[in-house]
Amino acid sequence: MMTQRLKLATARHFFFISLVLGAFGLPVFAQSTADGGAQPFSPAPYKVGEKLTYNISYANFNSAAHVELLVGARGTFFDREGIQLKGRIETTGIVNAALFSINNDYISYVDPASGLPFHSQQTVREASLTSETSAEFNRPAGALPSREISLSTGTYDVLSAIYRIRALPLGEGATYALPVTAEGNDYQVEVKVKGREVIRTNAGSFETIVAQLRIKNTSGGSDYRAFVYFSNDPRHIPVLITAKPSAGEIRAELAGSEFIPTPNPPPGKNPAEVPLAATSSSSPNPGRLDGVPFKVGEQLNYQVYLPTIAAPVARATFQVRARSKYFNQDGLLFTVNAETTNALQKLFVANDTISSYVNPQTMLPFQTELNLSEGRLRVSTKLTMNQDYGRATTEKGERIEIPVGTHDYLSFFYVVRMFDLTISKRSAISILVNNKPKTLFVTALKRENVQLGSQTIPSIQVSLTTDDAEADKYQLRGWITDDRRRLPVRFTAMTKIGAIRADLAIIPVTSQ
Repeated sequence: MMTQRLKLATARHFFFISLVLGAFGLPVFAQSTADGGAQPFSPAPYKVGEKLTYNISYANFNSAAHVELLVGARGTFFDREGIQLKGRIETTGIVNAALFSINNDYISYVDPASGLPFHSQQTVREASLTSETSAEFNRPAGALPSREISLSTGTYDVLSAIYRIRALPLGEGATYALPVTAEGNDYQVEVKVKGREVIRTNAGSFETIVAQLRIKNTSGGSDYRAFVYFSNDPRHIPVLITAKPSAGEIRAELAGSEFIPTPNPPPGKNPAEVPLAATSSSSPNPGRLDGVPFKVGEQLNYQVYLPTIAAPVARATFQVRARSKYFNQDGLLFTVNAETTNALQKLFVANDTISSYVNPQTMLPFQTELNLSEGRLRVSTKLTMNQDYGRATTEKGERIEIPVGTHDYLSFFYVVRMFDLTISKRSAISILVNNKPKTLFVTALKRENVQLGSQTIPSIQVSLTTDDAEADKYQLRGWITDDRRRLPVRFTAMTKIGAIRADLAIIPVTSQ
């Protein structure tokens, strides 16, 4: 129950981030003038190729999410002239791994003369769940396709709202009253232009227009307040947004502003003919993995040593298997097989195999299979993990409450390779150990060369500790190559039988 409440609270706050970034541009009325239709409209924010990137901090998390906004193209869409706007919000780091996984894409097609949207598409991904919707805006009365949602004339979606408010004059002392519709809820938004202030961000220093924002859910929900700082130039870029909901301060700070080349839309191509999934960020090649340091087919072989025995006492093979449909969902298969060698088999015989089926977008497992043969022990079990509801289920139907974003024994091996290994940086993930969730902390300690045979490998040493009373009981250490492949080349630990070391046997030379 605590996990579910945390998930819902976090989701609500990250939706608030989206709302703060974009909800202040819906049908606008200046309280001191006529209605919003008479407000000036500037084309400056709609220049094709403009890309804005934001870093989101939340409470004590310095990097909780990032947001990207892009003016994608101008052309003919759905049989009318329009501008394509794209947006993306994704949680990162500890928030993504241990609290709440969000990876959402938005596309809006707007009228170049007014900024009003006429078609909207949305892809929402939360852990293993993906939902896609589209909506028609501001069109004449008549029948609509059954899959589309009709919204009232004059309504903006969240993405198009971002640009419409930037196109307003934002005169000092002006007040704007804004009705907002988003995620099936109605909001009343009040924007007051308060003055000017110089703001310094990682993207530079800006003289800004300061606006106070109030967002009220008309159904009786929470009342949020925020400050938005727009660049004092024709583009009116939101440079900084701050808000203080009850769970902690949210800050959206501009991290980058640039113009990038964008392809023209294909002549005569109507986006309505393209399935929504084709416009998402997923790879067109179902077997391809983007943005990760490994690929399908990678095999890593390790030899395990004890200090008192010269020969390796065990071998372990990690493999990235095929990406395919597993249990009726898109998945990627990781496997590891570990077995003792002749050097140890007189004392102990083991042959273990673990399979982990993970979501290719989040790398979170949705099923784990263990087949263990250790001495007289024989274990064969399966575990199904529902990352959306924070629940794992055993073969016997037993339910285990887990934090959303929990990894198994194998998936964590790969996700650690995706962490930011800046020296002294500490990251955390939730991992299921003996059917109990634990927090695993990964801390980058120092850069160090590792000698493997005749090769000297520049690496980053990391420590792996837990939230147990004896956090570093096993003195787990790992060495990961300081390059884009992020190969784990060595692991060490202290066990009941003494210090143990696992070395990568062969350094793969194929480009990753």
